[in-house]
Amino acid sequence: MESVFAPWRIEWVEREENNPDADCVFCAFRDADADRENRVVARSDHAFVLLNNYPYNPGHVMVIPHDHTGAYGDLDEATLLDHARLKQRTFDALERGMGPDGFNAGLNLGGSAAGGSIDDHLHTHVVPRWEGDTNFMPVVGDTQVIVEAVDDSYDRIHDGFAAQDGTSVPGPDAAVRIEAPPKGL
Repeated sequence: MESVFAPWRIEWVEREENNPDADCVFCAFRDADADRENRVVARSDHAFVLLNNYPYNPGHVMVIPHDHTGAYGDLDEATLLDHARLKQRTFDALERGMGPDGFNAGLNLGGSAAGGSIDDHLHTHVVPRWEGDTNFMPVVGDTQVIVEAVDDSYDRIHDGFAAQDGTSVPGPDAAVRIEAPPKGL
């Protein structure tokens, strides 16, 4: 595969080397305070949204439940509902911040057979898509094209979440906080 120069990604590579004791990268991000540095763009009571550092397209995020499990059936009702609501808000934030023509969304369940690289902590990928985007390049050209810096995508998605009702931003480098909906909703 051809390489595309992406010097901003060294922070990601070095971060993992600086934290060899973390059992699960998603649990580490869930528990960390450095949202912008870790590219956590939004948080709710039972899940969070993480910008993918290896995006298929600009704005590629993952909606990740707090519970450390690779089995969808292990999630309790409150987590399932919160995860679904956060996915709904994620589509809205991406539409507001990036204006895509559509989305691909899905879970990789079942380890390497499903194509996932992290199979012990389930997560939903949400990938914005545009008419005429470069999705053929990895297949035909054996090259991945990154058209926007990950930090720029973070800002646009963060702004999209912050513009929604029922959200707050607790600090300049903090993820947007999604408030719990009223009981009965």
